Amino acid sequence: MNEHGQLADFLQARRGLLHPEDVGLQTYGERRRVPGLRREELAMLAGISAPYYTRLEQGQSRNASREVLDALATALRLDDSERAHLHELARAPKPGKAAPRPRPEYIRPATSALLAALEGTPAIVMGRRTDVLAWNTQGHALFAGHLDQGSPAEPGRRPNMAKLVFLDAHTRDLYTDWPAKARAVVGNLRLTAGRYPQDPLLAGLVGELTMRSPEFATMWADHKILTCDVADYEMHHPSVGTLTVTQQTLQSPQGSGPVVVIATATPGSPSATALKLLAHGATPGEEVSSRTDAGAGTHTT
Repeated sequence: MNEHGQLADFLQARRGLLHPEDVGLQTYGERRRVPGLRREELAMLAGISAPYYTRLEQGQSRNASREVLDALATALRLDDSERAHLHELARAPKPGKAAPRPRPEYIRPATSALLAALEGTPAIVMGRRTDVLAWNTQGHALFAGHLDQGSPAEPGRRPNMAKLVFLDAHTRDLYTDWPAKARAVVGNLRLTAGRYPQDPLLAGLVGELTMRSPEFATMWADHKILTCDVADYEMHHPSVGTLTVTQQTLQSPQGSGPVVVIATATPGSPSATALKLLAHGATPGEEVSSRTDAGAGTHTT
């Protein structure tokens, strides 16, 4: 994030993704110095003045009304998730108010009971920064069988799923369409960063991934938002082979607190059979552990 703030970054990045022909503007063949819409063009589409929009994009005005934000969202052709994210970014923190110290993340007894009830179905519990707070036997076997099953119990050793997706060779090889999984991770982190702009641990995670993964840095820079409550992924598991699972994310309506991610397969399908093999104690081959990036799996909360 630059010195202008997340709202300014988001507006500038999304303006750059729109071209005049996308919104019906005539360019008459003139040479343009910017890849996307000009500021005045976006302001015209949103029905606001160009100077006012410029102040928003430069971080000089942080009090945009709901009506202005909705007009900008329409002009930028944002979907519902992106529109909600724009409103989140516009909620400027009160001046002089110190950022609250991040609280340690943990799972409630009710969530532990849910995880136990899901035994036989791969499930993991993740915190806001994608740290794994808990998993059942099948969740561990499916998503990270090459790691110590007891690691989520110790805050300093908790695996971090965003790091695993971008920095761990085993996890990367799990997904046939790795870019789709990676974009989902980045899109959800963007939503979290909008909700918790003063979280230093989240900022540290994003900073580390930006430095260590050029692919993450590129995806993070485009400010695309992606809500992945339900997604299908083809996975190539070292123990049970290729299978297609539906990953569902269960969270509170407010979007706060840990989330539960479960993986299911079509009943009676070969993928369902593969999941049953994991449920009966299938373990990854020994060759997997030798390919693990030892520094990729932990993120201290």
